[in-house]
Parts: sequence; structure tokens; C-alpha cells
Amino acid sequence: MTTNTTKPRPKTDKPRSARRRFSNPVPMEGENGVFSQTWFPVALSTEVEKGKVVGCDFLDGRIIIFRGDNDKVAVMSAYCPHVGADLSVGTVVGDRIECAFHKWQFDQKGWCIQTGVGDPPPPTACLYEFPVVERYGIIWAFNGEEPLWELFDFEFDDSELSFSSFKTDTYTCDPWIFAANTPDVQHIKAVHGIRFNSDDPHEIVEWERYGFRMQVDAIHQKGEELSWNVGIRGTTTFIQEGLVNGWWMGVAAGFSCPRPGTHEVYVCIAVKRGDGSTEANKLSEERLAFGTELLARTAVEDKPILDRIHYNPGTLTKGDATLARWLDIVRAYPRAHPSKDFIN
Repeated sequence: MTTNTTKPRPKTDKPRSARRRFSNPVPMEGENGVFSQTWFPVALSTEVEKGKVVGCDFLDGRIIIFRGDNDKVAVMSAYCPHVGADLSVGTVVGDRIECAFHKWQFDQKGWCIQTGVGDPPPPTACLYEFPVVERYGIIWAFNGEEPLWELFDFEFDDSELSFSSFKTDTYTCDPWIFAANTPDVQHIKAVHGIRFNSDDPHEIVEWERYGFRMQVDAIHQKGEELSWNVGIRGTTTFIQEGLVNGWWMGVAAGFSCPRPGTHEVYVCIAVKRGDGSTEANKLSEERLAFGTELLARTAVEDKPILDRIHYNPGTLTKGDATLARWLDIVRAYPRAHPSKDFIN
């Protein structure tokens, strides 16, 4: 006797005309000419040495990043207000950036201080100066007149930690889409094979005005034991800190926006420094390497999905409770573009 164990198939006898696509879209970066007012990473600290200027695409235009003799980093619009030369081919002179075309010089607040031929600087001649913070081996620029919030702090002081910072290849989706992976509990389990030690953490999420933190106690795909507190602030910054197999590791990451629909991930891995001995330094290096491999493995799993995604939230389930609430934050998130007239 044969027992049929085949599960009954769902009824599919509804006519095609009865099908509906339900969606609740999220604004994309650059939509209606505005961008999230958030901290965007724009360069690694190691990419901008003292006396060096770097040019890069940002939002829908171009910026420069330079470090003066005072070791301070400035992030400004790239085009000289004289006739529009790209200042990234200019020169850092002391704490100023000098245009290669007519030798106009601008201070670290973006104001023209002198012209090459000695004419008085026009009183309106200026660059757009972005609020900037250098933290975790990363240079961050805020899209807005004033920052709405501060970057995350680790639970330990920076002096107690060793850091390793790097950036990934370019992803072909908006930065907030990668950030959405953190509250996406279904993704955490389905893509990365992480097994929670208890129920999904929806009920214990700590919500902030512009983000959240949540505790994750789980087993990673290769058996690593995790006790992490993870979070997102704004649409572009991520933190993860806690125990991996009993020792502490932190991750601070940011999602850039060189152009709408693209981003790179800037990552800083942190571990406890130890007592400065040879053994402690070796252990820190080993743990930083472990963290880099763990994050790289995760990124490789996400990249082919995110590079081809058409992100449009539709029919969500109870497993999407945290994701749904965070997407509501993104939908209502402050957007602006005060540098538009300067960087384009």
C-alpha cells in the first residue's frame, strides 16, 4: 500500500484579471531633486593625506575633500565659482585649496580669500561647505545645513580599541536599501543562515526618532556564537557590537551615495586593543582579520541580490514587523538638497 504524502496545492483557479500588485513605495535618493539628510561616507581617512585633495561624485554632483596643514579635513563643492574649474586638479596651499586655472584660493569654510592676479575676492565667491566628521577611519559629510543627529558611539572608548577600515565595490542600488537589510529579519535568516536562539527580536527593538537598536542572540552559518546589539540611524549608518564566540567586536559602517541608485559600503571593524604586548597585538590582528572575513562573506551573499533588486515593498508578513516600521521612518525621513546649486 502506498501512502500519498504530497501536500495539497493551493487553489490557483482565480482568473488572471483578479491579480493585483500591492505596493507601498519608498522614495528613492534624488527623487524630486532631494536626498536624505544623513551622514554619508565620502572617503577613507587614508585616502586623504595632509596636503592632498581628492575629487569624487556625490549625490547628483561633484565634491572635493582636502586635508590642510592643520590636519583638518574639509568637504566642499568641487567647482570654482569663478568660471567652474574642477578644484580636484588644484593644490592644497597651507590650509587652503587653490584653483589650478586662475589661482583663486578658498579657506576651509569655503570662502575665497585671494585671487591669483590680486583682484579683491568677490564677496559672494564661495564653495558649499558640508558639515564633516572624521571617525572610525572614515570621512563623513552630512547632507544638510546642520546635522540632525550624531554618529553612533561604541560602548568602549576609541582609545581602548584597534580599528581596521575599508570600503567595498559599488552596489547598484540606493544606500538605504542596503540599510534595510538590518531590520529585515527574514533576510537575516534566509540569506545568511543565521539562527536566532529565541523568538524573532521584533518585540525588543528600541526605536529612536531616526532609527533603532535591537539585540540579536544567534548562531551564524559557520557556527559562530553571536550576542550583538545592532542598529541603523538615518538611512546610511549601521552599528553592530557585542560578543563573537565570547570576545568583543564592533562594526561601524556607512553607505555612500556617489550617484542616485548606487553606493559603496565603508566599514570599520573594531576589537579590544589589549595591554599592548606582542601577544595582545597579534590577537587583535587575528580578530580584525576574522571580522573582515565575516563581513566580506556577508557582503558577497548580499551583492548579487542588491545589484538587481527593484525595491518596492508589497505584501509583507508578520516576520516583517521591524522592517515595516523602519520603512515608515524612511518614507517620512527629512530630505533636502542645499548644495544643489554648487555641486552641479
